[in-house]
Amino acid sequence: MKIIVGLGNPGDKYFRTRHNVGFLFLDYLRQMWDFEEYKEKSKFKAWISEGNVGGEKVVLVKPNTFMNNSGESVVALENFYKAGFDNFCICYDDIDLMFPDIRFRDSGSAGTHNGMRSVIDLTGIQEIPRLRFGVDIENRRGELRNFVLNDFSKAEMEQIEPTFEKALVELRKKLEV
Repeated sequence: MKIIVGLGNPGDKYFRTRHNVGFLFLDYLRQMWDFEEYKEKSKFKAWISEGNVGGEKVVLVKPNTFMNNSGESVVALENFYKAGFDNFCICYDDIDLMFPDIRFRDSGSAGTHNGMRSVIDLTGIQEIPRLRFGVDIENRRGELRNFVLNDFSKAEMEQIEPTFEKALVELRKKLEV
């Protein structure tokens, strides 16, 4: 079993923001793998979609907590499934990477990301695989919070699918799905 968690904020106003790239990537995976529609599961504080990839059960998870409380959902999932955090992958935006770069790591700190900080603080471990999507752009101006809560530009949205295609290849290699 693999559990793939996309970090983001619930609500239509955040749908296409840089901070919700984890949600967008999970929507892409659900479509590519032809998984069931998301269902809200209050015990996980998340929307869940399940399916099989290569004979292995895969659970796609979009926490319905706000970003800073994402760890609550991750802990609830592990407590229920007992899959081991090495079978998780947390997908989220990274302001320290340029758009549209991606980076997969098996462990590490949260860096400046409050959602990943919540996951690490509540699980007590840093050894959780994560797939980070670069969202920084040249000539970024203004406060970081406002930048990540703004929508991707039309030109950036045109690059999202090729970025997700690369990320899917990387994800399949690392998680063996």
